[in-house]
Amino acid sequence: MKSTIPLIFSSVYLLVNLSVWAGTDKPRNTLPGTRTVNDSLPAPYETKSVKNFSKVIGWADGKVPIAPKGFTVTKFADGLQHPRWIYVGGNGDIFVAESNTILKGLLKLGAKISRKIKTQHIGESANRITMFRDADKNGVPEERYILKENLNQPFGMLIMKNHFYVANTDALLQFDYQSGDVKLNGHGTSVVKLPAGKHNRHWTRNIIANKKGDKIYIAVGSGSNVAEEGLNNEIRRADILEINPDGTGERIYAAGLRNPVGMDWAPGTNTLWTAVNERDELGNELVPDYLTGVKEGGFYGWPFAYYGQNPDPRMKKNPKPELVSKTIVPDLSLGAHTASLGLVFYNKKAFPSKYHNGAFITQHGSWNRKELSGYKVVFVPFKNGRPAGKMEDFLTGFKVDGSKDSEVRGRPVGLAVLGDGSILVSDDVNNIIWRISADK
Repeated sequence: MKSTIPLIFSSVYLLVNLSVWAGTDKPRNTLPGTRTVNDSLPAPYETKSVKNFSKVIGWADGKVPIAPKGFTVTKFADGLQHPRWIYVGGNGDIFVAESNTILKGLLKLGAKISRKIKTQHIGESANRITMFRDADKNGVPEERYILKENLNQPFGMLIMKNHFYVANTDALLQFDYQSGDVKLNGHGTSVVKLPAGKHNRHWTRNIIANKKGDKIYIAVGSGSNVAEEGLNNEIRRADILEINPDGTGERIYAAGLRNPVGMDWAPGTNTLWTAVNERDELGNELVPDYLTGVKEGGFYGWPFAYYGQNPDPRMKKNPKPELVSKTIVPDLSLGAHTASLGLVFYNKKAFPSKYHNGAFITQHGSWNRKELSGYKVVFVPFKNGRPAGKMEDFLTGFKVDGSKDSEVRGRPVGLAVLGDGSILVSDDVNNIIWRISADK
């Protein structure tokens, strides 16, 4: 099936985007004590924008990430090639998308000079999905298979009925699948094309189904930092798209989300939440990444405004004040430049009760801040489907304390909750998947 949006009418689709953005509600109140009030943010350029790429040194001498007392961290798997995302099937099989940012020509040369390649290991992308099976549930998988190769920067994965969906950077693919399969055959059916092209800064495409199983939501990040390549390059981007499982019925579920990656449903509700990686180059404390419940038809500011109705000074030639005034304030700040990506709600009982129904979020780590931020997994307690306390550290040790050279041991990105209540976290620069379990 092809997308229902004719490509030749891209300019018309941009107008549709703008109409969706303009139809949103006023900002809502958020959790007290979090940085959501407009005047609590510093002014743009209050501090100089810097490039501070970390230096990855790995986990020498048997070191592992640090979890709170009462938890144990072990290595679930290694020997992967840039494991980005984790998905758990209904039968307990664990799927890992191995993919990477690809730079070419002058962009690649510039990355080498700036040390970006050393921190993110940018280069070749494995473009495959690996499957693990831990039949005895002891935290050590006995079986490992290459489920599918020759993909195109795969990321999100989803099983619906007898189909396995893979979100490549440029298309959502549908494969025939039966529970227990260890290989996906054929090239798959492209049910919807996704925007990629030359300017594809945020290439990951996450996917999630609704509870009824009749809709799929696709998180598509912006192609640039702040539309510097033109708004025509941002059609169907910085959005969460909604489609039917066969690719028909596409619409914009929410817009103005610069780079929404992790998505999950708050337990006991029908509210979709997402972790959003916000814009760069406005200073050390701008703009905070955030966690937010997604309002259907809502507009969250990008690229015209940030963190509520704060106009981006770089959009003076195309300010769209009517959209700035419609921008929804996100629910919870996750800190500036933390690269908050992964998100799961804890729907098991193995962890202590304080973690039940709360949100775990991976922070891949900063490059645009004088002092490194992120590089950890954080936790946000929830009650009745809403944040019920401040964000707190859960998995740390990725940053090297006291390092004068911005050294880090790793960078967490994907995470998933297993059937036994343990959590998996991928460390993509070290090709490791960690398992965090509660002590018995």
